[in-house]
Amino acid sequence: MIDFNIEKIAPLCEDFGLTLDNKAVERLNTYGNLLISWNEKMNLTAITEPNDVLYKHFYDCLLFFKNVKIKEGTKIIDVGTGAGFPGMVLKIARPDIELTLLDGLNKRLTFLNAVLSELGLDAKTVHARAEDAGKNSDYREKYDIACARAVSNLPVLCEYCIPFVKVGGLFVSMKGSSGKEEADLAKNAYKVLGCEQPKILCETLTGEEQRTFIVSKKISQTSPKYPRMGGKIAKSAL
Repeated sequence: MIDFNIEKIAPLCEDFGLTLDNKAVERLNTYGNLLISWNEKMNLTAITEPNDVLYKHFYDCLLFFKNVKIKEGTKIIDVGTGAGFPGMVLKIARPDIELTLLDGLNKRLTFLNAVLSELGLDAKTVHARAEDAGKNSDYREKYDIACARAVSNLPVLCEYCIPFVKVGGLFVSMKGSSGKEEADLAKNAYKVLGCEQPKILCETLTGEEQRTFIVSKKISQTSPKYPRMGGKIAKSAL
């Protein structure tokens, strides 16, 4: 079993008020081992070296708590969750979060359900395209936060994610060093879909590697004509 040395990032998390208790450390280690094991039979991540998993997956996602204040019981949907980033890491650190993991590929959700079972955590997994779920009354404008990490370019991602957010909630996109440029391109999308122009919050992982949190508050309901079908979103981004 791989030891991901979670203790190396614990003091960094303490600096922004997040304590990783023994249970969270144990769960992150188990999650990392399941990720590596399942990755041998399905494509979940290109990042498999333990130190890279520690910083580029775990610490990257935990920085969410530095940049976004999350109240107890916050409802979060992770759109296009993939291998569970950031949603699963957020849930491990804060089990009080009410989490939905959405993905269009069912085998990823099979993996995530196995992780949840192994960790003894509860979260809802939804097999659907974002543009379909975003029109479903069970999910539309039901969440305090919609988040996404490395899914699509931001003008497209806004249309996928903002319909899930209730008025007064947040859309949080996690990007690399291109975050500010993408946010500039998405100005119209934020406006049309009912959000304020976002705050751009930059972080450094290891060395010179940059991460950007793009955080926007929803101030009005999204028009029922959004989201459009996926093909239209891609061909004619807002």
